[in-house]
Formats: sequence, structure tokens, C-alpha cells
Amino acid sequence: MQISPIAIIGGLGKTGGRVAGRLTERGIKIRAASRSTTPRFDWQDRSTWHQALEGASAAYVTFQPDLAVDWAAEAISAFAKTAVQAGMGHIVLLSGRGEDGAVRSEEKLKAAGMDYTVLRASWFSQNFSEGAFMDGLLQGKLALPAGDVPEPFVDADDIADAAVECLTDPRHRNRTYELTGPRALTFRQAVSEIAAAADRAIDYETVSIDAFIAEMTAYGLPQETTSILHELFTQVLDGRNSPVMDGISRILGRPAKDFSDYARETAATGLWSIRS
Repeated sequence: MQISPIAIIGGLGKTGGRVAGRLTERGIKIRAASRSTTPRFDWQDRSTWHQALEGASAAYVTFQPDLAVDWAAEAISAFAKTAVQAGMGHIVLLSGRGEDGAVRSEEKLKAAGMDYTVLRASWFSQNFSEGAFMDGLLQGKLALPAGDVPEPFVDADDIADAAVECLTDPRHRNRTYELTGPRALTFRQAVSEIAAAADRAIDYETVSIDAFIAEMTAYGLPQETTSILHELFTQVLDGRNSPVMDGISRILGRPAKDFSDYARETAATGLWSIRS
């Protein structure tokens, strides 16, 4: 019988909240940890780490702001050492596909001397419904520095299901999986599917990366965030991540959710409807 809790680092985020809910439904005790929880967890305040991890058997870890930042690998290394000292035996790390910084962080985790599982995820489908793309969709036009390179968007619910299996089934320990949807779409095609599902006109415009970063800077985003966006829309979206991978089916024994199913289900909630 599982008595020790599973820590969810980033327990209020897109995937962390979903993982926490699924584990709770299974009767597994969890400890969600973020800057707004008790105990508190802050990636930039290492004095908060040990209390959030102490007594937990495993952890699902999402890093903020992104594993692409320069200090991420060193932070993951220190975090893993803290986890070992706290008696933890297994970490499931949410990583990104095609990010050099993410690979450096993965290697630091693997070197810590504890069991690990790495989940390298594509761009989330939910970026269109729970993230930065929502405003443009509601306004009827999304403008991004993403042209004809296809991306196999992955559903956050699939990521959460996969993470829960990796946390609870020892067969997934010390493995790395790439999580994608079942087909790749360009951002323009994705917006077209959303428009069809929502039954309204939504345009898509490809803009230059420089114009996009200038606009984000004008909105007040800090330089660290705009640097991450620059890397995501250039290095990560250069075609290296277009191939569809089988991580979801290998972990869950079922196909990954198609983007059209995500779009239809989300549109049915009225989320993308024009607000009066």
C-alpha cells in the first residue's frame, strides 16, 4: 500500500494539475508544490526545495520558466541531489523535444544516481486554449513566427496519463520517451481546424521572429522569456521535431489523441466563441 506521497513540482500547471488529479482519483496521496502552496516551492529559492520533497517517494517535475534557460541544467542537478538527500527514489521529468538545454538538464538528472523517467513533449495542443495563443484566437487572428514547418501537437491529457503511468509502473523507470500527437500540422492548419470546430472565422498570419519578439517586448515580457520564445520558434521549430513518435502508445497502449478531437471537444465548451 502506497503511503508516502508523490510530489508534484508545478502542481498547479497545465500538466501538473492534471497529474495531481489523476493520482488523487487513484487514491494516491500527492503533495502539490509551487510558489503559492504550502509547503512552498520556488525554483529560484533553494531553501524551499527540501521541505517540498521530504518524505515523498517520487516526483513529477515541470521546470519554470523552461529547461532552455541557461541556469536550468545546474538547477536540475542541484534539485536531484536534494531529492536523493530527502530519500526520494524516482523523478519523472517533463522535458521538451529538440531543446539543447533540455538535453543538458536530462543528463544532469540521469547522473544523480536515482531512477528517472524523461518525457520529451511536443508543443501542447492546450497552448491554443490555456495559453498564450488564446487572445489571438478570440480576436479572430493569430500571428506567430511559424510558417510551413509541421508540429505533432500533443494533448496535455495524454501527457498527464503518461506521467501517471510512469510514476506508478516500475517498467517505465530509467527510460526516455518522446510524446507527440498522431499527426503533424502546421500552425496555420491547426488554426484552420480550430476555426472549423468553433464555426467562426479565425485568420492566421506568419510574421518574422524579430517582429514577434519586438511585439512581445512591447507587451512587457522580460528578456529571459523573449529569449525562450526566440529559441522555441527558431531552433525547436526548424523541422527537427516534425516526425511523429510513439511514446504515448508505448506507455498507455492506446493511440495519442488527434488534434481534431482536441479542437472539437474544446470548441464544444464554448471557449473559443466570440465574447459579447
